[in-house]
Amino acid sequence: MTTTTTHTTLRAEGFTCPSCVQKIEKQVGRLDGVDAVEVKYASSRIEIDHDPALVSVDDLVAAVDRAGYRSAPAAF
Repeated sequence: MTTTTTHTTLRAEGFTCPSCVQKIEKQVGRLDGVDAVEVKYASSRIEIDHDPALVSVDDLVAAVDRAGYRSAPAAF
């Protein structure tokens, strides 16, 4: 059985300091099905590799929201 990994980019709002990066990475990274999370502080982007069968884009957005920040799927 093979797992399919999807790469999702979210645009985030509300970054005020580099410690925000750690909060978001920790919150998103604890979701089942998330393989990797990288927050790009300078561009306010969150790059996530995940299994879409286990965690949806809505789940990822909700996790960022729980960390205290708003996000939405990037158009590109």
